Amino acid sequence: MKRTSKIAAALSLAGALAGTAHAVQDLPGGPAVMQLNLHPAATRIAAEQSWLHWFMLITCLVIFVGVFSVMFYSILKHRKSVGHKPANFHESVTVEVVWTVIPFLIVIGMALPATKVLVAAKDTSNADMTVKVTGYQWKWGYDYLTGPAQGVSFLSALLPAQRELSNAGAKGPNVPDNYLLEVDNPLVVPVNKKIRVITTANDVIHSWGVPAFGVKQDAIPGFVRDTWFRSEKVGDFYGDCYELCGKEHAYMPIHVKVVSDEDFAKWSDQQKKIMAAKADDPNKVWALADIVARGEKVYAANCAACHQPNGKGAGPILPLDGSPIVNDADKTKQIQVVLNGRNAMPSWKATLSDTDIAAVISFTKNHWSNHTGQVVQPSEVLAQRGK
Repeated sequence: MKRTSKIAAALSLAGALAGTAHAVQDLPGGPAVMQLNLHPAATRIAAEQSWLHWFMLITCLVIFVGVFSVMFYSILKHRKSVGHKPANFHESVTVEVVWTVIPFLIVIGMALPATKVLVAAKDTSNADMTVKVTGYQWKWGYDYLTGPAQGVSFLSALLPAQRELSNAGAKGPNVPDNYLLEVDNPLVVPVNKKIRVITTANDVIHSWGVPAFGVKQDAIPGFVRDTWFRSEKVGDFYGDCYELCGKEHAYMPIHVKVVSDEDFAKWSDQQKKIMAAKADDPNKVWALADIVARGEKVYAANCAACHQPNGKGAGPILPLDGSPIVNDADKTKQIQVVLNGRNAMPSWKATLSDTDIAAVISFTKNHWSNHTGQVVQPSEVLAQRGK
């Protein structure tokens, strides 16, 4: 009876483990379950890198097997216990020439294809489109500098729902295939077009990369670096910040959506209309209800990940609910904190518009247990920017 119950328990556990193992499937354009090899290539450069990887691996393996086979054969066949005596010689010009020429040829044979791939990966000339990528703690900013979408810019951040899933433990069948990779605004580019990517950063060193494209470029504050890719496939492709950039490093994904030329033209027109609608007049005077409603959206997209939706904060992140600065009659104190940052909080001066900053401050001053009745206008934020 006891043995039967143990078998049943083992089968139940095996079934549970199997269910867990199959809960998350391979993500096209992203990581695969139990992945051991490189990502399937979506660009010519990535395909060349994959070939180069295997060429180098096999070359090193052949050298390893050859050298150690000769060494172990010599040790085994010429050991003292079978009667061999050490030879008495000084030098051999033939041996020295052989062990110099052969490694030289091997190095040249490995360097030529590697140099070809490296030079091609760094050739950003004749691009069809240029996109500036700026790393922030902890999101990406995209600015289309040339091409049909010229002038379009937006921020791309992890969806709050995915961060909440991470905080809850992210276990079992509730974990989506794109766990910690789903963003609110993916980078959209057309297929079969050479995209030049210029990288920089606003605060600390970040690194922008997409394995399926074979690209990874550091984003360094005060410097401009560049790379490029030309996707030969439509679809969604994923990456992450590849530089340890702070406590939210794990929540800084990259999502590139590759579409047809027609779909990209439609997307560009739509984005330009959205930007035109968001081009607020900083001198506009907002009513409390309207600016608080807008601030709620800004807070959910940019602040809730750290301060939490309930405004209670966590660890080094100070709470906004009941905060003395938030409830202070002097509105400039909170404006300066949001503009310039403080302690663990980054600066939002380059990330949010005057209207968005005014809206999110107005929201925090009139939400949860905070009932100040204060309204922060965009003109007040603008006046504080240079101070």
